[in-house]
Amino acid sequence: MGSSGVHESGNFSVFMAGALLGAGVALLLAPQSGSQMRGLLRDYAARAKDEFDEAVDRGSEVWDRATERGEEFVEKGKESLRESARQAKGFAEAGRTAVNDTKDELASQQR
Repeated sequence: MGSSGVHESGNFSVFMAGALLGAGVALLLAPQSGSQMRGLLRDYAARAKDEFDEAVDRGSEVWDRATERGEEFVEKGKESLRESARQAKGFAEAGRTAVNDTKDELASQQR
């Protein structure tokens, strides 16, 4: 998710908070009977809880994706190190072989 997604998500959260706050104030100021007011407040609280749960779920999904990408990055780094070690070992063996070949060649020339 890019920075625009974070920005849009923040704007949405601010909008929802404002909408819920406005609805709550409107409920408190509207002339209602006690039982109607309690029912409206229950509905309002349930909607607020649902919005909060949805926001938590979205946050968890973002965290999980970030964690997965971090693990992939670490694993790629480990594989790169292993590959570098294999290459270094190959170079060392090739160097040893070249030195031994050179020694053998020099020894045969001196005979």
